[in-house]
Amino acid sequence: MHRIQLHYSLQDTPSASVIQHPLLDMLEAVAQQGSISAAARALNLSYRHVWGALKKWEEQLGREVILWGKGHTAQLSPFGQRLLFTERQAQARLAPHIEAIYAELERSFALSYDEHTPVLSLHASYDSAYTALRQFASAQGELAVHLDLTPCVSVDALRALNEGRASLAGFHVLEQAGKHSMAAHIYKPLLDVKQHRAISLGRRAQGLIVAPGNPLQLRSLEDVVRKQAQFVNRPLGTGTRVVLTDLMAQLQLQPEDILGFDDEEPSHNALAQAIAQGQADVGLGIASAARAKGLDFVPLCQERDLLVCHVSLIHHPAVQALCQMLRSVEWQQRLVELGGHDCTDSGEVALLSDGLPWWSNNCLASAPDRAVAYA
Repeated sequence: MHRIQLHYSLQDTPSASVIQHPLLDMLEAVAQQGSISAAARALNLSYRHVWGALKKWEEQLGREVILWGKGHTAQLSPFGQRLLFTERQAQARLAPHIEAIYAELERSFALSYDEHTPVLSLHASYDSAYTALRQFASAQGELAVHLDLTPCVSVDALRALNEGRASLAGFHVLEQAGKHSMAAHIYKPLLDVKQHRAISLGRRAQGLIVAPGNPLQLRSLEDVVRKQAQFVNRPLGTGTRVVLTDLMAQLQLQPEDILGFDDEEPSHNALAQAIAQGQADVGLGIASAARAKGLDFVPLCQERDLLVCHVSLIHHPAVQALCQMLRSVEWQQRLVELGGHDCTDSGEVALLSDGLPWWSNNCLASAPDRAVAYA
């Protein structure tokens, strides 16, 4: 029985909050490149090093991880494929928890070096944009702000804000979510137009994450139903599940219409990983998750992406510095590079009644009774 032991390192430059293992990195390179020599070049290692390391791991594991072909060709053995797929899926599912540990360690060490750097506690949805924002905010020199990021579902983020456990709560909502939508039903009781203010992150697209080339030619939820594509969902309480509920209500779709409606993954990245591994054909998610896994993305709708804070905190220097960062060209370029994000109004502060559609007279209504039953 092989045991797992985790390590972390301290360095000057930010890095992705992932746990790396040399064997899995080599297996992925071989799977992508098709040969040991090409995998070695991709990893910036020598052919001899990669060949020797793979042979050593096979001896230690007692199983072949590579099917060694003639010449320089190579492919993963069934065991190697299973090992790689299982580890990558586990990484995707654990990524939010790893991110929370990573952020807490980084904050602790940062405060040890500079006790005067302001800290804002941020509870927000599972979007890589928040990780990028945390890294960007901590790298601004004298204007730096440390975001103590806790990835969680949108409902829990707003609850943390109301219970005083968070300075900021990040959540997202359909631009056309009406007064009788599931979004209004879920979020409105957690928000106070007098006590809360909204800081705009901009807008982002939600859509169908599909295999490269979109082999089933899925362009809408109706296509998913009509072609009985295998769907993978997000859990109850997530903002994306709320979006799906409202989209289904508008189309008068029921859960039983969607094959795999009850199959769930905890994050956008885990959902995309399931599709990349062929465990599902399609899921509702964000463009950056699709791009990170080399998948295609079919946009379906636009959302407002918001940070909510208490009115008493809006003029705090740390919050003002954060708003200034959100308005900067450097941050907006980084956000756009993630894919699927629009920086319109980024960094602007507004009343909730101005920024959320269910407090507007010009909004669409959806079917609340049908939606409430399965959100």
